[in-house]
Amino acid sequence: MSEDADTLNLTGKFLIAMPGMGDPRFDSSVIYMCDHSEKGAMGLIVNKPLRQGSFKALCNQLSIENTGNREVPILFGGPVETSRGFVIHSGDFNSEFSTQEIGDNLCLTSTRDIIEALAEGHTPINAGLFMGYAGWGAGQIESELVRNGWLVSDADEDLVLDAAHDGKWTAALSLLGIDAMMLSSDAGRA
Repeated sequence: MSEDADTLNLTGKFLIAMPGMGDPRFDSSVIYMCDHSEKGAMGLIVNKPLRQGSFKALCNQLSIENTGNREVPILFGGPVETSRGFVIHSGDFNSEFSTQEIGDNLCLTSTRDIIEALAEGHTPINAGLFMGYAGWGAGQIESELVRNGWLVSDADEDLVLDAAHDGKWTAALSLLGIDAMMLSSDAGRA
């Protein structure tokens, strides 16, 4: 990390879990950071699809008719508020009061209207639904970075919504020029 911890802003970056970080919920995770300030940080794990549930089942649960017969991928976004959904999507959808730009081409919306739009088969063209999120209190993520729990990379926005979830961790590491086979699960300091 070359930036001073006081000026580091992780919004729009990838956090890439180091091997042996010690928390199985984040093992081999790639987290797209949606917000980072002096108050804390929030991100979504982009490479852990949920094994149970479907967009169709979610629409049924919310009494929303899925007329577009669209299947939107549902992922484990993180261990906080796992019953709450967040949608990362292309910029072709905007909810006046809840859509937040989180990258050059990506937005975040967490209100019912985006689920309705997806169920109707309209915009956004690209989207992923994340149940729960990864959250850190003030100074917590900075502390984890100092302890070598995470690598930080510029985000590849195409990778965020890519359907090849199994390869995202390796692909994110390659953004830094790192071969996953060369990483050790033992942390050290020079």
